Amino acid sequence: MRVYVAGNIVVDETWSIDQLPEKGASIHGKKIAQDIGGKGANQAIILSRCGIDTRLISATGDDINGQWIRERIRHEKLTLLPPQFLSAHSDTSIIFNSSDGDNAIITTTAAADALAADIILAYLADAAAGDILLQQGNFSADKTRRLFSWAKAHGLTTVFNPSPVNPDFADLWPLIDIAVVNQPEADLLQPAGVNTLVITQGAAGALLIRGNQRVFCPAINVAAVDTTGAGDTFLAVLLASALLRGVAPDLLALQHASAAAAITVSRTGTLNAFPDADELQRILAQR
Repeated sequence: MRVYVAGNIVVDETWSIDQLPEKGASIHGKKIAQDIGGKGANQAIILSRCGIDTRLISATGDDINGQWIRERIRHEKLTLLPPQFLSAHSDTSIIFNSSDGDNAIITTTAAADALAADIILAYLADAAAGDILLQQGNFSADKTRRLFSWAKAHGLTTVFNPSPVNPDFADLWPLIDIAVVNQPEADLLQPAGVNTLVITQGAAGALLIRGNQRVFCPAINVAAVDTTGAGDTFLAVLLASALLRGVAPDLLALQHASAAAAITVSRTGTLNAFPDADELQRILAQR
């Protein structure tokens, strides 16, 4: 069983500020970190650290940032595809962390937009029935639909995390087996017909809905230093926990995901904040 993550990979620049600026304001800030990021890369890295055979289909541009990304990602136990650079600027995220632990993020999509559906499908060609296609909200609704339609036609399990949110994603639910959304995304997109739905509710916890079953898992209470990447950690560990035990996402998967996310929010940065493989193995061994 293999997980294919079709999404983005970016250079994350994290800046510390006193408070998020209002429109038209000029403020002082301090650059505190540069790291690999992007929801596709984040989720793929965590999945691979959990011991899942992971392929990340994501674009890197033919520039110094693209070279830096590939140098960093080669230390992770995943396969990055395509193996070559694309003729585009590598994507970048600027993350503003305020003193109260909140954040705001600006992300470019030039490289992700240049990764055409035909290119992605070429790297999905060796996928087998029972494998998984995981997407986030970084592609257009049309590209996302085409990839999920192909996956369903070939017997893959489809997993969707529609962030950044696009109202047009509301039409995709018939193609989705597992969806992980936050409460605002659930309110906007009204997921219906999804076999397994997880609604994350920040510091409160997460709700699992499958058929008539509703299971709530409280979040672990920790002092939040930086919430960047916490949702990606949660999703990847939730999925990995279920896959490694050969079950659908359940309460234990929620508990494993919450424990991993608690580690991420207690640290600064993106990749540097994620639990490492040893930490994840200890979490996943808990029963």
